[in-house]
Amino acid sequence: MEQARQRREVRVRHLRTLAVIAVGGALGSCARYAAGLLWPTDKAAFPWTTLGVNAVGCLIIGVFLVVITEVFTAHPLLRPFFGTGVLGGFTTFSTYCVDIERLVRADRAGAALAYLAVTVVVALAAAKIGMVATRRILVTRGP
Repeated sequence: MEQARQRREVRVRHLRTLAVIAVGGALGSCARYAAGLLWPTDKAAFPWTTLGVNAVGCLIIGVFLVVITEVFTAHPLLRPFFGTGVLGGFTTFSTYCVDIERLVRADRAGAALAYLAVTVVVALAAAKIGMVATRRILVTRGP
């Protein structure tokens, strides 16, 4: 009986996590879609909107991770909701790949390679900047 109860609790916990990820993903995806509507990119043009969205998302995840791991203990569902759901839906590796393919098809292989490299560098730098800046702000503010 105890084992059945524990399995049921695990299933409920996983369903809650799945639900908050789904809600967060819907919100993040809508924000990503809105960015594309606000700043549309021609199929053969350099995909500045996708690059910007991914950079902003990485900056935010850097801030978020410092806050939930070093500042306070977050609710167990906050990280899956915001990190996996909202930011996972907002940032977009699939669009990144499609953008590269579009540039190649438009005979812009150089731009495709630049975009490939720049996105990785900018995303990692943005996450690091978010983390470092958040820590500095927290140290400056003090306890």
